[in-house]
Amino acid sequence: MSNKRLVVVGGNAAGLSAASYVKRRKPEIEVIVFEKSPYASYGSCGLPYYVEGIVRDPMELIAIPLKALREKRGLDVRVMHEVTEIELKRRSVRVANLENGKDFELSFDWLVISTGAIPLVPSFMEKNIPGVFTLRTLEDGIKLERFIEERKPSRVTVVGGGYIGMEMAEAFSVRGFEVTVIERLPRVLPNFDPEISEKVQKKLTEKGVRLILGDGVKAVEGDKIVRRIITEREVVETDLVLLGIGIKPNVELAKKAGVEIGNTGAIKVNQRMQTGVEGVYACGDCAESFHRILNRNVWIPLGDTANKQGRVAGANISGEDVLFPGVIGSAATKVFELEVARTGLGEEEAGNEGFGKEITQIEAGTRAHYYPGRKPILIKLITEKGTKRLLGAQAVGEEGVAKRVDVFATAIWAGMSVEELAWVDLTYVPPVAPVWDPILIAAQVGMKS
Repeated sequence: MSNKRLVVVGGNAAGLSAASYVKRRKPEIEVIVFEKSPYASYGSCGLPYYVEGIVRDPMELIAIPLKALREKRGLDVRVMHEVTEIELKRRSVRVANLENGKDFELSFDWLVISTGAIPLVPSFMEKNIPGVFTLRTLEDGIKLERFIEERKPSRVTVVGGGYIGMEMAEAFSVRGFEVTVIERLPRVLPNFDPEISEKVQKKLTEKGVRLILGDGVKAVEGDKIVRRIITEREVVETDLVLLGIGIKPNVELAKKAGVEIGNTGAIKVNQRMQTGVEGVYACGDCAESFHRILNRNVWIPLGDTANKQGRVAGANISGEDVLFPGVIGSAATKVFELEVARTGLGEEEAGNEGFGKEITQIEAGTRAHYYPGRKPILIKLITEKGTKRLLGAQAVGEEGVAKRVDVFATAIWAGMSVEELAWVDLTYVPPVAPVWDPILIAAQVGMKS
């Protein structure tokens, strides 16, 4: 038995990434992972596609089964175990076994906090009403699907027009439900610029989704089951409510222990994913990230970022010296046939951050003009006035959107100007791109603006 021990709090993307890296590089270290739910190593981003029916079995969302984590990776993963307290002076954690009700204390040499994020619970939810759900964990998805199978709802209301709200509006609509989306702000996907949101709103309306925008929820009513939502302007009768108004970093455990919380509300870390306490790391949705454009810590919770941060934490625990290079806010979603993606700063965001900016917007085709299946794509670029440095890009269309935004993300990452991007040697073949790809067209127009 090793006399060195790593304890990981949280058994999903970031935590397991850190745990696996340490065990692979330093097999002599004992690695124990505590996860309070019955499931570990699952892709929560796939939950809307389980509800929609694309993923038939929720267990398909599990990336690595518990048996493989234990036997192949050598990790002591304990589900249904909740870390209830971190004692930094004694360098130990107190753990509750949720199956037998017993608790125990365990010492650590290194600690990784990867407690993730939790759904925001709005003030209008004064009591628990059956038929009102959030969707964050695998358990949430299973409970929601069970309710649908048992209760057979016909009217569904989604509160919140962000990523999860849009993906769930599609999922419910595809299943044949009458869907209403309520968003307090004037448009859906408010972290995108208006030109992008408008395209998404048009698509939702075409698909029969009712949109109530610029209207806040005052109350959710029901006794044995949810019956209606009261907004500031109207009453919406409903059989099921999905709350998707946002998430917040799950930091109470760390905060109670005395780990510093940053200005964003997430755990403050450096680029090695170290907290201010020696040997204590934080990564994933509970931790901050360094923003390469803004040159400060931000909180942008995304699954791919969590995996990278976990690997960086694991590398540094293993004795390496690795920095997490940061994020630039790259994200994508799909709403019916539309792909929607963004990277870097939006127009308003760039202005608020004090950047002089220039805006370029183009619409082009995704394939050669004569090739069947050509689709329009709208691209918007935000560049720095004077230097022409690319600060942000957003796009919407029915094909090739996310991967084109990935090219813009690469350009931003490298600090490229639109003049440099305008002549990049991209691939061309009529079935997938025109001679002048929309990326190059947008950069050429931006170069001249």
